[in-house]
Amino acid sequence: MFALSDLPEIIPVFPLPGALLLPRSQLPLHIFEPRYLAMLDDTMKTSHRLIGMVQPREGGETGAVHLQTVGCAGRLTAFSETEDGRYMITLAGISRFRIRAEVDGFTPYIRAQVDWSDFAQDPGGAGRDPDFDRERFLALLSRFFEARALATDWDSIREADDELLINSLSMLLPLGVEDKQALLEAPTLSDRRETLETLIAYALKAGDAGPEVMQ
Repeated sequence: MFALSDLPEIIPVFPLPGALLLPRSQLPLHIFEPRYLAMLDDTMKTSHRLIGMVQPREGGETGAVHLQTVGCAGRLTAFSETEDGRYMITLAGISRFRIRAEVDGFTPYIRAQVDWSDFAQDPGGAGRDPDFDRERFLALLSRFFEARALATDWDSIREADDELLINSLSMLLPLGVEDKQALLEAPTLSDRRETLETLIAYALKAGDAGPEVMQ
Protein backbone atom coordinates (compact mmCIF):
# COMPACT_ATOMS: atom_id res chain seq x y z
CA MET A 1 0.00 0.00 0.00
CA PHE A 2 1.26 3.48 -0.87
CA ALA A 3 1.46 6.28 1.68
CA LEU A 4 0.82 9.80 0.43
CA SER A 5 4.48 10.64 1.05
CA ASP A 6 5.56 7.74 -1.21
CA LEU A 7 3.81 9.09 -4.29
CA PRO A 8 6.10 10.77 -6.83
CA GLU A 9 5.80 14.38 -7.90
CA ILE A 10 6.16 13.59 -11.62
CA ILE A 11 4.44 10.71 -13.42
CA PRO A 12 3.76 9.70 -17.02
CA VAL A 13 0.16 10.27 -18.08
CA PHE A 14 -1.89 8.31 -20.58
CA PRO A 15 -4.80 10.30 -22.08
CA LEU A 16 -7.52 7.88 -23.17
CA PRO A 17 -11.14 8.99 -23.75
CA GLY A 18 -13.69 7.03 -21.73
CA ALA A 19 -11.11 4.88 -19.91
CA LEU A 20 -11.84 5.44 -16.23
CA LEU A 21 -9.60 4.20 -13.41
CA LEU A 22 -10.56 4.55 -9.75
CA PRO A 23 -8.69 3.77 -6.53
CA ARG A 24 -8.65 0.06 -5.64
CA SER A 25 -10.03 -0.84 -9.08
CA GLN A 26 -8.39 -2.77 -11.91
CA LEU A 27 -8.11 -1.45 -15.47
CA PRO A 28 -6.91 -3.75 -18.29
CA LEU A 29 -5.36 -1.98 -21.27
CA HIS A 30 -4.03 -2.97 -24.68
CA ILE A 31 -0.97 -0.86 -25.58
CA PHE A 32 0.36 -0.70 -29.13
CA GLU A 33 1.30 2.91 -30.01
CA PRO A 34 5.12 3.32 -30.04
CA ARG A 35 5.07 6.32 -27.67
CA TYR A 36 3.11 4.38 -25.07
CA LEU A 37 5.25 1.29 -25.51
CA ALA A 38 8.16 3.59 -24.64
CA MET A 39 6.17 4.86 -21.64
CA LEU A 40 5.71 1.30 -20.39
CA ASP A 41 9.38 0.46 -20.83
CA ASP A 42 10.33 3.52 -18.80
CA THR A 43 7.67 2.88 -16.15
CA MET A 44 8.89 -0.65 -15.52
CA LYS A 45 12.30 0.77 -14.60
CA THR A 46 10.85 2.87 -11.76
CA SER A 47 10.24 1.74 -8.19
CA HIS A 48 6.65 2.99 -8.10
CA ARG A 49 5.52 1.76 -11.56
CA LEU A 50 2.76 4.38 -11.67
CA ILE A 51 0.93 5.62 -14.77
CA GLY A 52 -1.65 8.39 -14.61
CA MET A 53 -4.87 7.81 -16.52
CA VAL A 54 -6.49 11.08 -17.58
CA GLN A 55 -9.31 12.12 -19.88
CA PRO A 56 -8.38 14.34 -22.82
CA ARG A 57 -10.60 17.29 -23.60
CA GLU A 58 -10.81 19.24 -26.83
CA GLY A 59 -9.24 22.68 -26.79
CA GLY A 60 -10.15 25.79 -28.69
CA GLU A 61 -7.53 25.28 -31.39
CA THR A 62 -8.29 23.00 -34.30
CA GLY A 63 -7.07 19.52 -33.49
CA ALA A 64 -5.63 20.60 -30.13
CA VAL A 65 -6.08 18.21 -27.22
CA HIS A 66 -5.72 19.27 -23.60
CA LEU A 67 -5.95 17.23 -20.44
CA GLN A 68 -8.52 17.27 -17.69
CA THR A 69 -6.92 18.48 -14.49
CA VAL A 70 -7.92 15.44 -12.40
CA GLY A 71 -6.84 11.89 -13.20
CA CYS A 72 -6.11 8.66 -11.35
CA ALA A 73 -2.77 6.87 -11.07
CA GLY A 74 -2.53 3.12 -11.32
CA ARG A 75 0.34 0.80 -10.51
CA LEU A 76 1.44 -1.54 -13.26
CA THR A 77 0.68 -4.94 -11.72
CA ALA A 78 0.57 -7.26 -14.74
CA PHE A 79 1.76 -7.24 -18.30
CA SER A 80 2.39 -9.62 -21.13
CA GLU A 81 3.96 -9.02 -24.51
CA THR A 82 2.52 -10.33 -27.75
CA GLU A 83 4.65 -11.74 -30.55
CA ASP A 84 4.31 -8.51 -32.53
CA GLY A 85 5.52 -6.33 -29.65
CA ARG A 86 2.27 -5.09 -28.14
CA TYR A 87 1.51 -5.14 -24.40
CA MET A 88 -1.52 -6.34 -22.48
CA ILE A 89 -1.33 -4.68 -19.07
CA THR A 90 -3.34 -4.17 -15.88
CA LEU A 91 -3.28 -1.04 -13.75
CA ALA A 92 -4.36 -1.17 -10.09
CA GLY A 93 -5.82 2.18 -9.04
CA ILE A 94 -3.87 3.89 -6.24
CA SER A 95 -4.92 7.53 -5.97
CA ARG A 96 -6.40 10.41 -7.87
CA PHE A 97 -4.23 13.46 -8.55
CA ARG A 98 -4.47 17.01 -9.80
CA ILE A 99 -2.23 18.07 -12.69
CA ARG A 100 -0.21 21.17 -11.88
CA ALA A 101 1.84 21.38 -15.08
CA GLU A 102 3.06 19.32 -18.00
CA VAL A 103 6.77 18.62 -17.84
CA ASP A 104 8.99 19.51 -20.78
CA GLY A 105 11.36 16.79 -21.87
CA PHE A 106 12.47 14.44 -24.58
CA THR A 107 9.99 11.61 -23.97
CA PRO A 108 7.46 10.89 -26.75
CA TYR A 109 4.70 10.65 -24.13
CA ILE A 110 3.38 13.25 -21.68
CA ARG A 111 4.76 13.61 -18.18
CA ALA A 112 3.08 15.80 -15.59
CA GLN A 113 3.83 17.38 -12.27
CA VAL A 114 0.97 16.28 -10.03
CA ASP A 115 -0.45 17.08 -6.61
CA TRP A 116 -1.98 14.29 -4.53
CA SER A 117 -3.03 16.35 -1.51
CA ASP A 118 -6.68 16.84 -2.50
CA PHE A 119 -7.15 13.05 -2.47
CA ALA A 120 -5.27 12.05 0.69
CA GLN A 121 -7.97 9.48 1.51
CA ASP A 122 -7.52 7.52 -1.73
CA PRO A 123 -4.51 5.34 -0.76
CA GLY A 124 -6.28 4.24 2.43
CA GLY A 125 -8.96 1.64 2.97
CA ALA A 126 -12.16 1.10 1.02
CA GLY A 127 -14.66 3.93 0.84
CA ARG A 128 -17.99 3.65 2.65
CA ASP A 129 -21.50 4.65 1.62
CA PRO A 130 -23.67 4.43 4.75
CA ASP A 131 -26.82 5.68 2.99
CA PHE A 132 -26.65 3.21 0.10
CA ASP A 133 -30.08 1.71 -0.61
CA ARG A 134 -28.90 -1.33 -2.56
CA GLU A 135 -32.34 -2.66 -3.50
CA ARG A 136 -33.47 0.69 -4.91
CA PHE A 137 -30.19 1.06 -6.77
CA LEU A 138 -30.40 -2.43 -8.28
CA ALA A 139 -33.98 -1.77 -9.40
CA LEU A 140 -32.81 1.38 -11.21
CA LEU A 141 -29.85 -0.51 -12.69
CA SER A 142 -32.14 -3.29 -13.91
CA ARG A 143 -34.29 -0.76 -15.78
CA PHE A 144 -31.16 0.72 -17.37
CA PHE A 145 -29.89 -2.70 -18.47
CA GLU A 146 -33.27 -3.58 -19.93
CA ALA A 147 -33.50 -0.27 -21.82
CA ARG A 148 -29.97 -0.66 -23.21
CA ALA A 149 -30.25 -4.41 -23.91
CA LEU A 150 -27.24 -4.96 -21.65
CA ALA A 151 -26.31 -8.38 -20.35
CA THR A 152 -24.26 -9.00 -17.20
CA ASP A 153 -23.67 -11.39 -14.30
CA TRP A 154 -26.38 -10.42 -11.83
CA ASP A 155 -25.12 -12.82 -9.15
CA SER A 156 -21.74 -11.05 -9.11
CA ILE A 157 -23.44 -7.65 -8.96
CA ARG A 158 -25.60 -8.68 -6.00
CA GLU A 159 -22.63 -10.15 -4.10
CA ALA A 160 -20.16 -7.30 -4.71
CA ASP A 161 -19.35 -4.99 -1.80
CA ASP A 162 -20.47 -1.39 -2.07
CA GLU A 163 -17.23 0.16 -3.33
CA LEU A 164 -16.52 -2.60 -5.83
CA LEU A 165 -20.06 -2.40 -7.18
CA ILE A 166 -20.19 1.39 -7.53
CA ASN A 167 -16.67 1.77 -8.91
CA SER A 168 -16.97 -1.14 -11.34
CA LEU A 169 -20.24 0.21 -12.76
CA SER A 170 -18.74 3.70 -13.00
CA MET A 171 -15.88 2.27 -15.07
CA LEU A 172 -17.87 -0.16 -17.22
CA LEU A 173 -21.24 1.41 -18.00
CA PRO A 174 -21.53 3.05 -21.45
CA LEU A 175 -21.47 6.69 -20.35
CA GLY A 176 -20.02 9.79 -21.97
CA VAL A 177 -16.52 11.14 -21.37
CA GLU A 178 -17.80 14.09 -19.31
CA ASP A 179 -19.94 11.71 -17.26
CA LYS A 180 -16.88 9.54 -16.56
CA GLN A 181 -14.99 12.63 -15.45
CA ALA A 182 -17.78 13.60 -13.08
CA LEU A 183 -17.67 10.12 -11.54
CA LEU A 184 -13.89 10.34 -11.16
CA GLU A 185 -14.05 13.72 -9.43
CA ALA A 186 -16.84 12.76 -7.00
CA PRO A 187 -15.27 13.43 -3.58
CA THR A 188 -16.61 10.36 -1.74
CA LEU A 189 -18.09 6.98 -2.57
CA SER A 190 -21.54 8.31 -1.59
CA ASP A 191 -21.10 11.23 -3.99
CA ARG A 192 -20.04 8.86 -6.77
CA ARG A 193 -23.06 6.60 -6.19
CA GLU A 194 -25.42 9.60 -6.21
CA THR A 195 -23.81 10.89 -9.42
CA LEU A 196 -24.13 7.44 -10.99
CA GLU A 197 -27.79 7.21 -10.03
CA THR A 198 -28.41 10.65 -11.56
CA LEU A 199 -26.65 9.69 -14.81
CA ILE A 200 -28.57 6.42 -15.08
CA ALA A 201 -31.89 8.14 -14.40
CA TYR A 202 -31.08 10.80 -17.00
CA ALA A 203 -30.18 8.16 -19.59
CA LEU A 204 -33.46 6.37 -18.92
CA LYS A 205 -35.41 9.61 -19.28
CA ALA A 206 -33.60 10.40 -22.53
CA GLY A 207 -34.57 6.98 -23.85
CA ASP A 208 -31.26 6.49 -25.65
CA ALA A 209 -31.28 2.72 -26.17
CA GLY A 210 -28.88 0.53 -28.09
CA PRO A 211 -27.73 -3.12 -27.95
CA GLU A 212 -24.55 -3.48 -25.91
CA VAL A 213 -22.98 -6.14 -23.72
CA MET A 214 -21.20 -5.49 -20.43
CA GLN A 215 -18.99 -8.23 -19.05
